[in-house]
Amino acid sequence: MKISGFTFVRNAIKLDYPIVEAISSLLPLCDEFIVSVGNSEDNTRQLIEQLQSPKIKIIDSIWDDTLRSGGRVLAVETDKALQKISLDSDWAFYIQADEVVHERYLPALKAAMQKHLDNPKVEGLLLNYKHFYGTYDYLGDSRRWYRQEIRIIRPHIGIQSYRDAQGFRLNDRKLTVAHSHADMYHYGWVKHPQLQQEKLRHANRFWHDDQWIDQQFKAEEVFNYEDFDSLDKFTDTHPAVMQDRIKRANWNLEIDLSKKKLTFKEKLLRSLEIITGYRAFEYKNFKLLKE
Repeated sequence: MKISGFTFVRNAIKLDYPIVEAISSLLPLCDEFIVSVGNSEDNTRQLIEQLQSPKIKIIDSIWDDTLRSGGRVLAVETDKALQKISLDSDWAFYIQADEVVHERYLPALKAAMQKHLDNPKVEGLLLNYKHFYGTYDYLGDSRRWYRQEIRIIRPHIGIQSYRDAQGFRLNDRKLTVAHSHADMYHYGWVKHPQLQQEKLRHANRFWHDDQWIDQQFKAEEVFNYEDFDSLDKFTDTHPAVMQDRIKRANWNLEIDLSKKKLTFKEKLLRSLEIITGYRAFEYKNFKLLKE
């Protein structure tokens, strides 16, 4: 069984993406790793080169900055990396620049790929998500955070990235997937407040025009982490590859977890989910096979 990893990245240093940690977390599982490096304003390419792994294959890409609707450019860049995966690969493992896999899940991920290797009905595998917010101590636990997403797919059968690289589709239909029984750690909302503001300002270029961005993200402002609906304390361990980054964190937030900003409807749906485990009206970009 051959496993390929793939990702894309641009301005990783400027915007403080944990791309090195993301790639490093998957390298033990992969036989090759495709990294599409966009035209950056920093030394992103050199950062990837410093990993010095023979598994890593870097491709250079020029982003189409005119694609400023619906985050489409992110899917385009995802597909560029996907297309470079070796033809003899059985599985393609996608990871974004702010996602990391905990080493405890590597055996389960490999076992899931092996289990479904010869079942053509399984076009991809699903991962659960932990969304960190503010610092490495808090988790988003409201309905605004997606719970699951496809991150492992079968390459070279026509699957493409969907919309803003949220997930994948095959001929514009949802993929049929099985569960990997593993978690993805998402750190996209953990940065110094000033860097988080800059990251959001930059990222929104792929959805909105300059006038909208200037109105929403003032250059002199920092991101307000107090603007949340519901958080929970994280008491487990972070991936080993994240430990140095966590030690370097140079900001601190004390968040009052008792402050919940939920509407009556949100409270009702949240209670239903806690009791039954079912999330009503949840958007799912996949069809999950029953085990």
